[in-house]
Amino acid sequence: MELDIFKVFLLVFFGFVGSFINATVGGGGLITLPALLSVGLPPSAAIATNKLAASMGNLTSSLTFLKAGKIDMKLLGPVLPFVFAFSMLGAWTVHLMDSELLTPLIIVMLIAVLIYTLVNKDWGKLEERKPLNWKRGILFFGGLVLLGFYDGFFGPGTGSFIIFIFLIMGFDFLQSAGNAKVLNFMSNIAALIMFLILGEVVFTYGLIMGVSMIAGAFFGTKFALNRGTKFVRMLFIIMTSVLIAKNIYDYFFS
Repeated sequence: MELDIFKVFLLVFFGFVGSFINATVGGGGLITLPALLSVGLPPSAAIATNKLAASMGNLTSSLTFLKAGKIDMKLLGPVLPFVFAFSMLGAWTVHLMDSELLTPLIIVMLIAVLIYTLVNKDWGKLEERKPLNWKRGILFFGGLVLLGFYDGFFGPGTGSFIIFIFLIMGFDFLQSAGNAKVLNFMSNIAALIMFLILGEVVFTYGLIMGVSMIAGAFFGTKFALNRGTKFVRMLFIIMTSVLIAKNIYDYFFS
């Protein structure tokens, strides 16, 4: 496909902005995916190419959070291979059925996440980890693995749902965001591999946007770490609200 200076500007600008937001609470795909569609990519190629760019941004965020000590790799280690496998399965499954069938359920779940966060005003300000007994362990790891499948299959709201799970486990907002970035990176890579096998990725567009997303992820993560949990909570509420509005609009009017 032809690539002109205007398209490059769009990819760089919206890649940076989307990744800046995505670095903390997710939802960057609301910005980067429409940008890829606007430069002429068909939907399947836009989704696949977005996975390439998002993987580059999520890796940067993960490394920055890791350096700041906001990621518990000992906890995440056992679940990462399962998230990878189920995300790849989800990316394959999307070719067998319409992912939009999930939209009503996702809207309801996002609204529940938003209400719970608004009602519990002090939630996520301080670390109050709960003991990981077998019941919590099944719910925790099972939930993350299912979200890995969901990210490969559909995707909108994955970051919000992962952060929500970590908040329930007693992590603060910054730790929840950091751990979510590692899981998002793993699910992105798995889905990307499947899309590469299917030949859907447009490398030129993905790499240009990906470079700007590296920069956006770095500055976004640094900004979140400097501003603290209160800022991340506010951004989490805003982006979850935007996700709800976007999904409602797509379902009823698009």
